[in-house]
Amino acid sequence: MSSLLVDGIGELVTNDPALGDGPLGLIPDAAVVLVDQQVAWVGRADGAPAADGRLDAGGGAVLPGFVDSHSHLVFAGDRAAEFAARMAGEPYTGGGIRTTVAATRAASDDTLRATAARLRAEALRQGTTTIEVKSGYGLSVADESRSLRIAFEVSPESTFLGAHLVPAEYAGRTDDYVALVCGEMLAAAEPYARWVDVFCERGAFDADQSRAVLAAGIARGLAARVHANQLAAGPGVRLAVELGAASADHCTHLTGADVDALAGSETVATLLPGAEFSTRSPYPDARALLAAGATVALATDCNPGTSYTSSMAFCIALAVREMRMTPPEAVWAATAGGARALRRSDVGTLRPGARADLVVLSAPSYLHLAYRPGVPLVRQVIHNGVVT
Repeated sequence: MSSLLVDGIGELVTNDPALGDGPLGLIPDAAVVLVDQQVAWVGRADGAPAADGRLDAGGGAVLPGFVDSHSHLVFAGDRAAEFAARMAGEPYTGGGIRTTVAATRAASDDTLRATAARLRAEALRQGTTTIEVKSGYGLSVADESRSLRIAFEVSPESTFLGAHLVPAEYAGRTDDYVALVCGEMLAAAEPYARWVDVFCERGAFDADQSRAVLAAGIARGLAARVHANQLAAGPGVRLAVELGAASADHCTHLTGADVDALAGSETVATLLPGAEFSTRSPYPDARALLAAGATVALATDCNPGTSYTSSMAFCIALAVREMRMTPPEAVWAATAGGARALRRSDVGTLRPGARADLVVLSAPSYLHLAYRPGVPLVRQVIHNGVVT
């Protein structure tokens, strides 16, 4: 076994109130000891045990690695022109997904693999140590299977999203496509997936179709998550709660009943402010969710069309500025909240026994993540005990 002492920490975010002050479990003048791939000890630096090696945080804040519980990294092509058109006033309808589907189907495995690896490395440099990766730009048996295979190479948190949109060759035959997704496509993709997801939305899949997809995935041992209520109020959130989904993602348009359903369940409301930023859409009402007692996570929704960012720090800043979350709420949502959305207890926290994933900031406090938006504050990342 090898051990590493991280000291010189001006402020440590543990996300464990039993270890420090407030909901973030803050410890000033702190240290952390890592043994192999786990956190072995946390506390005040003057009580730290000896270790084989040492990393000086230089007075910077240290927090758990970000947990990005919603991303789409397996794709080809570029939709910068679509983004420019939206900025010029064209509304977002979801139809641009088909552009990425065409490019993804035409791309080689090596091209898809290179893009996914590049974006994963980009996210890691910015402090994201755990990331979920979806398929959804293949929409054929062969292309969804290879997309999941590549997603699984990037992260064990891989999600089958064959029900992202109805492909052009199935236009007017949505039920036939749903049957394909629930049958042959799911069978081909399932060996590489932990999760099943569906875009329950107008222009995509209705409640019955979405329920069929999720039920088929659950029957094969996959856990559920749902793209819900992004473009309009609809059945997605309540379907997620009904089926015990780990997360309902987007939650942009919620009724009071939706908020109550989330608050009374274990389903996490995962908010994706990068999508609202990139589509000039209304932001989710985070305050209503938090006031009701719902669990809230933040994620990037990194994708080529509507949120082409891999920066969790940027999403934290958006959440504070645009969704009126407090900095502690936003940081918790981007770490422990994301872990809840992935049903993980080993990440998103820095308590003994957790995975050795942590971020060192070139700033004295986590507050600077929102206070200094757009500034690359992540100085060092430790992922699975390895200093990157």
